[in-house]
Amino acid sequence: MAETGSRLRKQLESANFDPQNYVKQLSQQSDGDRDLQEHRQKIQSLADETAQNLKKNVYKNYRQFIETAKEISYLESEMYQLSHILTEQKSIMESITQALLSTDKDETAKEMLAAFPKETEEVKQRTLTTLLEKVEGCKNIMETPGRYLVYNGDLFEYDADNMSQIQKVHAFLMNDCLLIATWLANRRGTVKYKYSALYDLESFAVVNVKDNPPMKDMFKILMFPDSRIFQAENSKIKKEWLEILEETKKNKVAKDRHKKEEEVPTSPVRPEVSMNPFDEEEPLDSEELVDLSPEWIQELPEDLDVCIAQRDFEGAVDLLDKLNEFLKDQPVTPRVKELRGKVDERVRQLTEVLVFELSPDRSLRGGPKATRRAVSQLIRLGQSTKACELFLRNRAAAVHTAIRQLRIEGATLLYIQKLCNIFFTSLLETAREFETDFAGNTGCYSAFVVWSRSAMKMFVDAFSKQVFDSKESLSTAAECVKFASEHCRQLSEIGLDLTFIMQSLLVKDIKASLLSQKDIIIEATKHRNSEEMWRRMNLMTPEALAKLKDEMRSCGVGTFEQYTGDDCWVNLSYTVVAFTKQMMAFLEEGLKLYFPELHMVFLESLREIILVAVQHVDYSLRCEQESEKKAFILQNASFLHETVLPVVERRFEEGVGKPAKQLQDLRKSSRPVRVNPESTMSVV
Repeated sequence: MAETGSRLRKQLESANFDPQNYVKQLSQQSDGDRDLQEHRQKIQSLADETAQNLKKNVYKNYRQFIETAKEISYLESEMYQLSHILTEQKSIMESITQALLSTDKDETAKEMLAAFPKETEEVKQRTLTTLLEKVEGCKNIMETPGRYLVYNGDLFEYDADNMSQIQKVHAFLMNDCLLIATWLANRRGTVKYKYSALYDLESFAVVNVKDNPPMKDMFKILMFPDSRIFQAENSKIKKEWLEILEETKKNKVAKDRHKKEEEVPTSPVRPEVSMNPFDEEEPLDSEELVDLSPEWIQELPEDLDVCIAQRDFEGAVDLLDKLNEFLKDQPVTPRVKELRGKVDERVRQLTEVLVFELSPDRSLRGGPKATRRAVSQLIRLGQSTKACELFLRNRAAAVHTAIRQLRIEGATLLYIQKLCNIFFTSLLETAREFETDFAGNTGCYSAFVVWSRSAMKMFVDAFSKQVFDSKESLSTAAECVKFASEHCRQLSEIGLDLTFIMQSLLVKDIKASLLSQKDIIIEATKHRNSEEMWRRMNLMTPEALAKLKDEMRSCGVGTFEQYTGDDCWVNLSYTVVAFTKQMMAFLEEGLKLYFPELHMVFLESLREIILVAVQHVDYSLRCEQESEKKAFILQNASFLHETVLPVVERRFEEGVGKPAKQLQDLRKSSRPVRVNPESTMSVV
C-alpha cells in the first residue's frame, strides 16, 4: 500500500503529468465503479496528507515569519535614521570644504561682483511675481514682505505606496517656503499651473531616495503625517534641488537666529544706583538670562519633525526631555514662549502618531508587548491617563477579536476549554504588561480593574451563549463552569481575583439550569412512581450487577451490597434505585456549580426532589394490602432514610462547608414506619 501511494505521488508530481490522459487511462484499466472509488480514496488520502504537511510547515515557520517581519520594520527605521545621519555628515563636510576655500571664494566673488552686479531683492521679487502670475490661486503669496524666489523647476510626483506616477508639478522654492503647483495641460493663456500646497521650510525634511531602476533621480519630502516623492529630469537637477533646499533651510535658520540676536542687547546697560533707601530694586531684564543660541536648540523643531517622520519616538522624547531640563529653572521670556509654541505643536503631532499606534485599527497580533513602545513614550510625555485608556481599549479589541475568531466546535466542552485558554491567557498577559508599563502610576490600576470587569462580561456572554442558551445538560454545564472557575482562580497569582464577578454574571443562568433539571427529575420520578409494581430488580447477568455496585459505590452508597441477593437479584425496586442514581448525580453536578448566592436554590431543589420519593413510599405503605409487599416497601423506605439521605446530607456538608438543616428536618419528620402484617394500617 505504501509503495502504491509513493508511486502515485511521483506520477502526480511529475512535470509531464497530463490530467486528461491520466483519467482516460484510469477509466480504461478499471474493472468498474469499485476500482474508481478505491482510486479516488487513494488520491483523497494523498491530498489530505499533503495538506497536513503544508500546515505543519506553516506552523513550523510561523514564528520565523513574525520575527522576520519585526526585523524588517526595525531595519526600515534604522535605514531612515542612517539616511538622515549621512545627510548631516555630508552637510558638515561641505561646510568644512567651504571654510577651507573661503579665501579663494571671497576673491572670486569680488571679481564677479565687479563684472556682474548682484541681483537686488527687488529684482528677485519682480521675478517671483512674474512667475506666480502663471499660477492660479496664489495671489496672497506676495503679501509676505521680504519673500523672493530662490529656485524653481518641473518635477513629477509619485505615489509613496505603489511608486506609480501621479502628476506633473512645478515647484517654486522661496527663501522661507516651498510652493507646489500642478500642471494644467489643457489650459490656454498665461496661467499654466494651479496652486496645490505651500510648506514652511521648518515644517518638512528632505531625504534622498536611492536609485532603484527604473525609479531614479527621486527625493522625498517628509512632513507629518504625510510624505511626497518627486522625480527630477536627471541626476544633475536632482542634486541641485537637494543642495539648494538644504542651503535655503540653513540660510533661513541663520537669518532667524541673527534677527533674534539683534533684538537682544549685546552689553547690558548698568542701572543707575539710587540713593533713596525706600526705592525697590528693579529686577534685571530676564531676556538676558536665557541663552537660546546653541545650535541644537535652533534646530530642535526640525529635528523633531525628522524623528516623527522616521518613527523615532524615543529620539523625539529624548530631545523634549533635554529641552525641558534646559529650561527648567529659566524665566519665561517672549523668545522662550515662541520656542515653546513651536515645540508644543510637535508634541501634539507626536501624540497623535502614538495614539494611532495604539488604535485598534492597527494589527493586534503582536500581543500586549507590541504596545509597550508607544505606551512608554506617552507616559514620558505626561499622558499616562491617555496611555492607560488607549492600552486597555487596544487589548479589549484584541480579546474581542480572538473570541470572535474562535471556531465553534461540535463538542461544547472542547469549545469552552479553548475559550478559557484564549481569554484567561490574554487577561494574564495584559495584566503583567500593564503592571510593567504603569508600575509608577498607581492611579491607573482602578481603570484596569474596571476594564477587567468589562472583559469578564464579554467572556461570560460568549460562555453563556454556548453553554446555557444551547440547552446543554446540567452535567456538561457543571464541567464547563468548573473549568472556567479553575482558570479564574489562576489570576490570583498576580493579585487579581475575578471569581466573584464571574459568579455574579453567571448566577442567573446557573439558577435557571438548576431549576430546570430539578423539574426534569421530579417529572421523571413521578412517571416511574405511577408505574411502580414494587418488585425486586433482576439484573440478569453478574456483569450488570457488578456495574450497578460500582455505580452505587461511586455515588457514596457503600452499604449497597447488603441489599443484593443471589442470582443477580437486588432487594430494592427499580424506582428507588433509579431515583438514587439520579439524585446523587444532581447533587454532584450542583456542587460543581455551587457558590453562596445559590445556596437556598440548591438546597430547596434537593428538598423537593427527596420529598417526591419519600411521599410516594409513605403513600404506598398506607395503601398496600399485601403484607409481603408492605415488608418490601418498608425495606425500600429504610434504604432511603438510613442510607441515601445521610449520604446526601454528608456530601452536601463536605461540598458546601455547612450542614443542610432542611434536609435533616425532612429526614426526621418522614422516618420509616413499623408495619403490622396483620393490619392494613401503618403506625409511626
